Amino acid sequence: MKSSRLNLFDLTMIVVSLVIGMGIFRTPVNVARQAGSADMFFIAWIMGGLVALCGALTYAEIGSRYPVTGGYYKIFSYCYHPSVAFAINCIILVSNAASLAGVALIGSEYLANVLFKDHSSIDSLKLLISTIAVILFYGVNLMGLKMSAQTQNVLTVIKIGVVVFLISALFTGDYAAAVTPASSETPGLMSTLKAFGACLVAVSFTYGGYQQTINFGGEVQNPSKILPKGIIFGIAIIMLLYITINYTYYKVIGFGNLKEAESIAAILAGKLFGERGFTILSVLLFLSVLAYVNVLLMSNPRVMYAMSDEGVLPAIFKKVSTKRNVIVVSLSAFTTLCLITLFYGKTFDEILDHTIFLDSIGMATSAGTIFILRKRAVGDDIKNSYRMKLYPLLPLIFIASYLFVGTSIAINTPKAAWVSALVFAVFFILYFVLRLFKKSPQPN
Repeated sequence: MKSSRLNLFDLTMIVVSLVIGMGIFRTPVNVARQAGSADMFFIAWIMGGLVALCGALTYAEIGSRYPVTGGYYKIFSYCYHPSVAFAINCIILVSNAASLAGVALIGSEYLANVLFKDHSSIDSLKLLISTIAVILFYGVNLMGLKMSAQTQNVLTVIKIGVVVFLISALFTGDYAAAVTPASSETPGLMSTLKAFGACLVAVSFTYGGYQQTINFGGEVQNPSKILPKGIIFGIAIIMLLYITINYTYYKVIGFGNLKEAESIAAILAGKLFGERGFTILSVLLFLSVLAYVNVLLMSNPRVMYAMSDEGVLPAIFKKVSTKRNVIVVSLSAFTTLCLITLFYGKTFDEILDHTIFLDSIGMATSAGTIFILRKRAVGDDIKNSYRMKLYPLLPLIFIASYLFVGTSIAINTPKAAWVSALVFAVFFILYFVLRLFKKSPQPN
């Protein structure tokens, strides 16, 4: 029935909720640190929003042309090969595990700066807090979907309250930005491109999530009109919020101080509401981060279950506990992957490079399927489906942007690039190994 499909408001809110997470409370530090000036800082945020718009419209047409359950795996399998589909979906799981670890570290920074402000081993304490948070919510999810969903509802309410609290603070008082001395040197073109690419790494992390519009192409009312409007409105809201918050950081904290700051949202609250505001917001932000940890532990094991159901992962990943109906093996495997990533990366900055390099592979290759779908005329017979304007310019801009970001990581942090590329290669080979085992005769 048409009434059960998504309307303009539904889709707009979905886009906003997919993108806005906890990154905006940490990544501006990374962007400011890499930017040579405040101008580059703000240009990077605007550019990131425009790239997100190009990507979201591209994924919307992909989903509208090929509206299937299991989005990513089915589309990769159809357009490329099941081995590529397997490898890409696996690195998406690894990337999600890295995102969870990175966001857990963001939350631990806020809590550690309240509880252990002057402690000499603050980094070790952040790692410990993050580990405890992941293990705690592993336990919550072992108690069943109802318990994890109820926990998610509480944490989401807290998260919304934090955002409202912070936004209300943006317009309180009159604060002058700390003056950042202008550099006497004019950087060359290569230096500028290198710095801008490094800025886009953190910006891409913060704008991520819109790619999930690929799953809603067949679930929207009048998609030829609603899909582009909902995506444009959603990305416009996100850009407005991100640029407004970053401008507030710039005015209240100062660009020079922003580059060295941690817990920037709490620092902002402290400047506006005093020491008590800093403490309260730090604790609330930590609780808000737990909402992201919990939702990824809820969702990603189900992806592994689906891959097992398709026969591309061993059947054991479909194992469900009879008492609480929990996907125990998949949940345990994904949690282990999160902890390994956490201990391997140790800091948010290291995890960020691995996450975005893996995302660059996934984003560029998934967006590239639009050319194959159009060439094969897939979905041309679907009535009223969405077709983007300015094709092929929008997907080409998007793909080029992520290739630029991936290249920037390879230049600036080559270790993150080659390790991530190795992970992709391992999963690609693993597909064929699993196929051999599947074809081999079973012993009597």
